[in-house]
Amino acid sequence: MISQRPAEVQDRAVPGHWEGDLIIGLHRSAIGTLVERTTRFTMLLHLPPMPGHGDPRAKNGPPLAGHGAAAVRDAIASTITALPEQLRISLTWDQGAEMAQHTQLRIDTGLQIYFADPHSPWQRGTNENTNGLLRQYFPKGTDLARYSRRDLNAVAAALNTRPRKTLGWRTPSEALNDLLLSHE
Repeated sequence: MISQRPAEVQDRAVPGHWEGDLIIGLHRSAIGTLVERTTRFTMLLHLPPMPGHGDPRAKNGPPLAGHGAAAVRDAIASTITALPEQLRISLTWDQGAEMAQHTQLRIDTGLQIYFADPHSPWQRGTNENTNGLLRQYFPKGTDLARYSRRDLNAVAAALNTRPRKTLGWRTPSEALNDLLLSHE
């Protein structure tokens, strides 16, 4: 639970702590979001529908919308492991069913996984703020499955090159780069 997170996560002094969530669209489409708490650097997870989505679902069959537990685990793992190890400390998520494979995600990535309290989005405020910014690009009522990995990368690049007052008017990309250079 979030109450077990180290104090360093809350005060943003140590980079490598992430917040994550899903943005849900029309027809149960989804995009995953990962936001680093110190730099506000954002990565988007491409969660396309799986083969058979839209067909009648088999009783107790796998979720085919693209944001079931296995799909989300794989998307987070493949995205986050591209980062240097010092930027992969923890991930805080809400209590959605998409994180049912959090134990395997921890094994695959080395991330400590924390869960926000139910109905407490403010406990992942960085991510909630970012999701609000993302709705400028992905309005509610949009079929998010129409966006390609390339589209998501372009939107993430736009957010990561947007100056932020909280970063002293640096961009998240600059903040992340400064951080990486200081650890060389």
